[in-house]
Order: sequence, then structure tokens, then C-alpha cells
Amino acid sequence: MSWRSILGGMGLLLVAAHTSAAAIEEDRPPPTIAIIIDDMGNYREMGQRAINIPAPLTLAFLPFRPYTEDQARLAHASGKEIMLHAPMENTKSLPLGASGLTSDMGSLQMVITFRRALRSIPYVSGMNNHMGSALTQNRQAMGLLMRELSSYPLYFVDSRTTAMSVAYDVAVENAIPSLGRDVFLDHEITTEAIDFQFKRLLSIAKKKGSAIAIGHPHKETIEYLERAIPLLGQEGVAIATVKGLWAMRHNAVAMFDSDDKDSGARLIAVSTNHIKDKDADNEKPTL
Repeated sequence: MSWRSILGGMGLLLVAAHTSAAAIEEDRPPPTIAIIIDDMGNYREMGQRAINIPAPLTLAFLPFRPYTEDQARLAHASGKEIMLHAPMENTKSLPLGASGLTSDMGSLQMVITFRRALRSIPYVSGMNNHMGSALTQNRQAMGLLMRELSSYPLYFVDSRTTAMSVAYDVAVENAIPSLGRDVFLDHEITTEAIDFQFKRLLSIAKKKGSAIAIGHPHKETIEYLERAIPLLGQEGVAIATVKGLWAMRHNAVAMFDSDDKDSGARLIAVSTNHIKDKDADNEKPTL
């Protein structure tokens, strides 16, 4: 069975309209991007517009925020993939809000806080870090969290808010399907800056086969994506959920043998070594 029929059947991949004849003939996927929208749950209007974008986006919801539960359900119904956007300690002492994870927590408190956050997100498929420039450098804390995460059929995306993050490596050590962010779309919230980063995202995908971007429900970002995503076919680029992109990278092998959290689902494939984009490592640390 081809990558096209497998991923299309999973509802995880929107294939570019102008895929090259060579790609069709060789049955190989086109360059593929995944776009994660962080900070969902805080913003009613922009959150709803993100949900309405007609593409397989991945939406990362903060736990226990005003619109998290309702919008996660709506997003799932519209074919979006849902993640927990787990608040983690940052180097700037910025407030984390509900379910924040910090290095001064005891092991039991951290696990219980994390578990409650996971269970607060309907239809959750994975998680990434909100802020976390401090906690993701803490191997002991990451070990504790990843051991807990590994007991669920969920993936991890390292937002890479610092080049010193060990989160991806620790996730892989715990046999969690893992990926890393390549581009921040809106580190600068201007249309010109977002356009530059989006074009950089496409360039990385064309060079490496795939790439992951993170954006936020800012008006400028959502308006840009509403315009840019329908034009991806002209670039010969496809867009997938995180699960879809992971499956494409792993020859259409599913992450788990079941999506049922209560069935003891077994991981059947482990992530390949993460190759960081050197340009991304030179970005200023965020939060």
C-alpha cells in the first residue's frame, strides 16, 4: 500500500495539488510540513479561526484555560490534531498559569500535576512544552516527566525554546515517538517576519523532506496562514498533522498498535536520531 493511501486513510495528510510527476511515479511523498499552533485555549476568536483553517493543523492547548475544553472538542470534530501544551519553568521567571511544572516540585507533585493536565485535554494525541527554557535543561525533571508520558500512547514535540534542551533526548530514551521544532513562525509578530519564517519552513522541508513549525493564535499569524496554506500546492508542498508527518518519516508505520489509552498500547517504532537545524539553534532563546 502506498504512503498516499495509508496516510490519506488516516486523515492525517493533505497532499499538495501540484505534486511532481516524478514523486507520483516513484510513490514518494512530497516535501511535507506540520504546523503547530500553541497557546490554544486562551483566545476565543483567534482560536476559532485557527480551528476553521481547512488544513490538518495540530493545535496545542494549555490546560484549564477558559476555552480549552470546548475548542479542543470543536477542533477534533474539524479534523485537527490535539496536543497538551504543558507549561514549564522558564529562565525569565514568567508566570506559568494553571498546571505549571517547576524544578522545585517534589516528584509526586510534578507527576500528579502533569497527569491532571493531560487528562484535562479532550482527544489529546501528544504534548509539547510551553516556555520551558529552564525545565527542559533539567535532565532529572525531564526523566520524571518522560517516564510518566511513556505510559500513554502519546508523542512529544520539543518546542526547543532553548538550544540547551535535553527534552527530546530524554523522550527518545523513554521510547516516546519524538520530534523537534524547526521554525518559530511568529517570534516577531509582523506579517513580514512571519512570511520570512514560513518561506524558511518550506525551504527546510524541500531540503530535508519535512519540517515542523510552531506559531501562535495571533491575528497576524492566523491571517497569514489563512492566505498561505491554500497556496501550498503551488510550492509542491504537503501539510500534515504531527502524527502524519511522523508516519511519513517512518515509512507509514503507526506510532502505536492502538489508540486506546486503557489497552496498554505498545510502541512499535522508536524515533530516529533527531538532526537539529543549525540555523534554528542560532535563534535567540525564547521562553
